[in-house]
Amino acid sequence: MLYADTTLKALLAPGQTIALIGAKDRPGTEVDMVGRFMIEAGFRVIPVHPARASVWGIPARKTLAEVDEPIDIVNLFRAPANCPAHADEVLALSRRPACFWMQSGIASAEARERLAPAGVNVVEDRCIMVEYRRLWG
Repeated sequence: MLYADTTLKALLAPGQTIALIGAKDRPGTEVDMVGRFMIEAGFRVIPVHPARASVWGIPARKTLAEVDEPIDIVNLFRAPANCPAHADEVLALSRRPACFWMQSGIASAEARERLAPAGVNVVEDRCIMVEYRRLWG
């Protein structure tokens, strides 16, 4: 789904809390570069990874259900086949995030079809870092 820049800018306002699914702090990887950038840009980033205790020196959660604070954006670095299950995780949260963001190369019609009727904005195949830089300069 395509959104107007005003909508994207509102979603990407600094200070938002991002649950980053698939977070890894392996130097040279896209997820590491994007995660570090978003932290430096003023976002609260919560790493979500089933096997890591911490990422970027931040305690990691194994699932979204383990995040004990409101999430504004769920940012996915996972294969498209995993996105519907993560959409279901979002739908199970007591407070749903405003946005389910799938990184460049990731899209899922199933996830979109599940989340859009629930009022969750779904961004597909776009890099959150690239869009932030473009919108906020």
